Amino acid sequence: MLSELQNQLEKQISESDSIQLIDLKGKKIPFSDGRNWLDNTGDTLKILKEVMEADVLIFGVPTYQASIPAPLKNIFDLLPEGAFYHKLVGFVVTAGSPKHYLVMEHQLKPILNFMKANIIPNYVFAHDSDFSGSILSSDDVSMRLSRYAEDIKLKGEYYQKQLEDQEGSYGF
Repeated sequence: MLSELQNQLEKQISESDSIQLIDLKGKKIPFSDGRNWLDNTGDTLKILKEVMEADVLIFGVPTYQASIPAPLKNIFDLLPEGAFYHKLVGFVVTAGSPKHYLVMEHQLKPILNFMKANIIPNYVFAHDSDFSGSILSSDDVSMRLSRYAEDIKLKGEYYQKQLEDQEGSYGF
């Protein structure tokens, strides 16, 4: 599902923009121990730097046992509290139960709010039945991903313009 969203976004963005897909699978990331995020090394520091340098973040979130995955929560724990300040943040979600769309409302959004994210209000939810193995097979979800890519582009451009206008208003 993320690869389809990435393809849709690549059609939308300008040549000066880039998309970086960060897959946590197979990465060596220790549990958060309270250290400054810059004191990490290896895969951990690389991922944290990519997150901190991004203007827009879209998280692909599988839902397990009615919860966000532990590796994603660990990344949030490794980042500073204001890591998402002035960042537009959204997500696409998969789950085995249609009722698990509420996990994002009750678990992920509060974490992102705490970390000062500017959350894109809508997101794309897909049920296991929308896939054939690991391949997205639902035309409906594909259309929602296409609209979501358009929303991300428009909201991202608008938000960046607002930030630039705010900076310019200070007069120094």
